Amino acid sequence: MEECEALCTRMAVMVNGRFQCLGSTQHLKAKFGEGYSLIIKLRVGSGDQFSLEEKTRALMEFVGATFPSAQLKDQHDGLVHYRVGKEPGLTWARLFGTVERARATYDIEDYSVSQTTLEQVSP
Repeated sequence: MEECEALCTRMAVMVNGRFQCLGSTQHLKAKFGEGYSLIIKLRVGSGDQFSLEEKTRALMEFVGATFPSAQLKDQHDGLVHYRVGKEPGLTWARLFGTVERARATYDIEDYSVSQTTLEQVSP
């Protein structure tokens, strides 16, 4: 599927031999995608006031309260992975801005936001 995204300007999707949709990869992701993937890595340091578990718990409460549709996919060693579903008013700017403002509060070292891939899109 990555090759299709790199080489094609338009894609057609067939399910069980039936034509389902046609459009650019971005159009298909926007129309049929399930939201965003949010990966956050917390800073791990020996002189921290709070333990990694406490920081992780606080971050998870923040994400759950800020993005009600967020589903925890994975969590280990200060790394949390969420799938944030489509919500009214949820844009790239809001998602990035919210995480960027929370960086200092929750001691976030790094984060990544991405759209669902074409493999995850279901027409």
